Amino acid sequence: MLIKNVHIESNDQVQDIRIEDGRFVAIEETIDARDGERVIDGAGKLLLPPLIDSHVHLDATRTAGQPEWNETGTLFDGIRIWSERRKTLTKADVKQRAKATIREQVANGIQIVRSHVDVTDPNLTALEALLEVRDEVKDVVDLQLVAFPQSGILSFPHGKELMEQAVKMGVDVIGGIPHYEFTRDYGVDSLKFIVGLAEKYDRLIDVHCDEIDDPNSRNLEVLATLAYETGLGDHVTASHTTAMGSYDDAYCYKLFRLLQMANVNFVCNPEVNLHLGGRFDTYPKRRSMTRIKELSEAGINVSFGEDDIKDPWYPMGNGNMLDQVQIGILAGQLMGYTQIQNAYQFVTNNAAKTLHISDHYGIAVGKPANCILLNQTNFYDALNEHAEVLYSIRQGRVLVETQPKQVKLNF
Repeated sequence: MLIKNVHIESNDQVQDIRIEDGRFVAIEETIDARDGERVIDGAGKLLLPPLIDSHVHLDATRTAGQPEWNETGTLFDGIRIWSERRKTLTKADVKQRAKATIREQVANGIQIVRSHVDVTDPNLTALEALLEVRDEVKDVVDLQLVAFPQSGILSFPHGKELMEQAVKMGVDVIGGIPHYEFTRDYGVDSLKFIVGLAEKYDRLIDVHCDEIDDPNSRNLEVLATLAYETGLGDHVTASHTTAMGSYDDAYCYKLFRLLQMANVNFVCNPEVNLHLGGRFDTYPKRRSMTRIKELSEAGINVSFGEDDIKDPWYPMGNGNMLDQVQIGILAGQLMGYTQIQNAYQFVTNNAAKTLHISDHYGIAVGKPANCILLNQTNFYDALNEHAEVLYSIRQGRVLVETQPKQVKLNF
């Protein structure tokens, strides 16, 4: 396959790319087509690595309104409602909903997903289902699974045992929720347990950390210290960290030094963080987002996730990462022209670092031929117009092909 006349990421130069045996084999200013070779004319459009959703909950997707709607819009009512829905899970139910959402994500250019899976279910029904889904969709999407203790580890009966069982069953990542544990001490102990489990089984870590507007919720400093002292470093991700939006600047100055030393990753979920956060405020009302801009400027890796798609925590969602980018840079005040042009990094290269897959991700000779072609010449215009994914190509195979909409104006 030969892809001609494309702008690769933010490169102003138009180039051609040849794909052979599922890999990029040449990137040059001009490459002549061979006899019988499939040629895609990019017509000066934007070619990006495939989009990555760094954080989603596929076990809960498409359960909004079951058994009731979250009318308060709070995180805690979402957890309460999900705890009831969790009792009715079946493998068929989880698989059907997860696959429907994955199809939607793939249609929007996503090829890599990290999904958290609630393991505070003695039967581990959702985990069994998503382990099967991971294998069944491997030709179209890479799916990382996180053992996520929605109701806590120390604060849930046999929580430690369920976490270890989930690891033995084959999850890729170990999660946690220290701010939801009964006490601060439980939260700290849960993080120590998670880190020990990751070291024992050689797994990545991704913790729902300080997802609350409480400035006294400071589990992040504990997680970062453990990452630093154990040497796990960028194997560790702190998701949400919305309490950072309530920390004072003096504390953050001290904290950022530790975060840089620890080299941990961060995931922000812009739409859901804004929706759930600030619910206990009157006015001024907090944005309830982590410090995207300041973390990025400090050289700390930040990526974006969808988090929830039509579930008890968020009633909307459509599997389109451009929504997360637009909301994230708007709420994070990253709207300078250059910042917008480079904002695709939050759902591509930054996300690859988060998922620890950078070695085989990206548009470069020798790497797997995974990419998407957007119907615009640069990311500023692509984001502003939510440009269509004209092609999604995976290992040299066209997964998705989209015809741009035709609009007829009768005036």
